[in-house]
Amino acid sequence: MRETRDLTDIGGRDDLDVLLRRFYGAAFADPLIGPFFTEIAGTDLEVHLPHIGDFWERALFRTAPYGRDALAPHAALHAARPLTPAHFGRWVQLWHATVDGRHRGPRADRAKAMGERIALSMLRRLGGPGAEREAATGGTGGFVPLAALTLRAAV
Repeated sequence: MRETRDLTDIGGRDDLDVLLRRFYGAAFADPLIGPFFTEIAGTDLEVHLPHIGDFWERALFRTAPYGRDALAPHAALHAARPLTPAHFGRWVQLWHATVDGRHRGPRADRAKAMGERIALSMLRRLGGPGAEREAATGGTGGFVPLAALTLRAAV
């Protein structure tokens, strides 16, 4: 693992591609969320990565077109097997650990914050009134505090 002082901010698409490949490698192997990618969706990573790279490039740099509905594939997964707060929380954990393992800086911080907002938004939209109510009252949606995270060195 690189020393903290050697970590740089996310600089562009090349950094995003490496980051996303590393993240999805961990996500596919994860016992909690991996089956959504491997068994339910049957995700082909080589097909998926360019689209998700466009999403994150658009989100962080505003330089890539992205006209897809990011919620639609998650809604299809949710219909096949419900996505719970624990699933979204695990996604956020892995996302934070992956970003923190490779990058430091304002764009890295923004990527982590955006990941949390996106996960919570999807949870609310997929989870119905209960998720909306929990979020409205300041609930965490089952997210595990990142201070408890021990994955940084493993990802």
